[in-house]
Amino acid sequence: MAHSTPIDALLTGAIAPLGPRAAPSGIAKRPVAGPLVLGYTGLVGDVQGDLRVHGGPEKAVHHYPRDHYAAWMAELGAHPLLDQAGAFGENISTSGLTEADVAIGDVFALGSARVQVSQGRQPCWKLNARFGVKDLALRVQKTGRTGWYYRVLEAGTVAPGDAMVCIERPTPDWTLERTWRVLYVDMLAPDELSAMAVLPNLAAGWQAYAAKRLASRKVEDWDKRLNGSRD
Repeated sequence: MAHSTPIDALLTGAIAPLGPRAAPSGIAKRPVAGPLVLGYTGLVGDVQGDLRVHGGPEKAVHHYPRDHYAAWMAELGAHPLLDQAGAFGENISTSGLTEADVAIGDVFALGSARVQVSQGRQPCWKLNARFGVKDLALRVQKTGRTGWYYRVLEAGTVAPGDAMVCIERPTPDWTLERTWRVLYVDMLAPDELSAMAVLPNLAAGWQAYAAKRLASRKVEDWDKRLNGSRD
């Protein structure tokens, strides 16, 4: 696969209080004008508020398609966050790549770095707080307009306007759309869960989700992730 997609915006964020509970969060990303170093845990200058569930090597870089913004505008109406990239806490914004186009294990060259698709994004309640929409995380999950994460295979320097070029595609049948369908639509399909549990290059946490469902024949409770603590 030699498709090339320019990076429309490269974004980072600092820790800031979010929502009524003032939870520390790095979800508010802002575009940068020049090149940044991309290390094995993300872009220099980018931070996360809760490293138990955000960031780390398997979620070093978050990519969200600008392609989805029109659909969100149609659903939510005018919203200031949708006026520019960064509404969903993304580090990379592009047009022309969506969950239907990108597969687990895809390797992209960007600048002098190399990244690999590791998993889709599991939306959490911080999206609700950011947008002021109480069920936005659930809507993101239901629509499949989730975005995705990369692990960093080779550190390097990346800048807005750099081309993203897919240079390896080991499992083209396992698009992000397919993994979303397994997790959130056909949730107990045994053949799909079996395959996903051992899928090469899929983040270990997602392999574990599939293996646990296959063994228990039950779907995990999403309430805390989607709605936050009720304390």
